[in-house]
Amino acid sequence: MTNLKKMTDEELTSVRDEVEAWFTRHAQSMWGGRKGYAVGLLGVFGISTGVVFLLFDGFQPGSLVPILLGGIVCFMWYKVKQQHKNNNNFLEEVKEEIARRIKKAEKAAAKK
Repeated sequence: MTNLKKMTDEELTSVRDEVEAWFTRHAQSMWGGRKGYAVGLLGVFGISTGVVFLLFDGFQPGSLVPILLGGIVCFMWYKVKQQHKNNNNFLEEVKEEIARRIKKAEKAAAKK
């Protein structure tokens, strides 16, 4: 994690703009919003379907395919949600640092 206090104002605004652009792209992606939850549920459905196939049909290699695909989808969904959470926390820290610098500059201007 970078130290936000050591960054220049230009670097901070650049980082903020990049993270906000990521949020914009993520909102339009397959993993964002309601579509993301639907994809995650499809992954869970794949896992449960594979388990049901295993229980009723016995062990067959074809029964592992929905479990593996569902597991991959669920893992990807989890990773995207974690990345979204981390980026959101980082964006809040950057915004707080920018606001702190603005207040500091206003106080310095008021004292002059």
